[in-house]
Amino acid sequence: MLASVANTPILPGLSPVAGKSIEARFDGDLLSSDGGLLGLRAIEQRLGIASRLAACIDDPRAPGRVIHGLDEIIRF
Repeated sequence: MLASVANTPILPGLSPVAGKSIEARFDGDLLSSDGGLLGLRAIEQRLGIASRLAACIDDPRAPGRVIHGLDEIIRF
């Protein structure tokens, strides 16, 4: 099966990674669909879902020994 050559619009608004722009298109019939994680990351960054959820959870850990905050753990 040949990949489609029709132009599809670029998904706008994805945050750059390591200073490089990200373009998401839906015209790669034979490519992996793992790129959806980039969209989820952008949505999480805009809405701050992990930080908002972490604020609702009581963290019983000793603050001086915490390396990764609850928001980072949730985001991961």
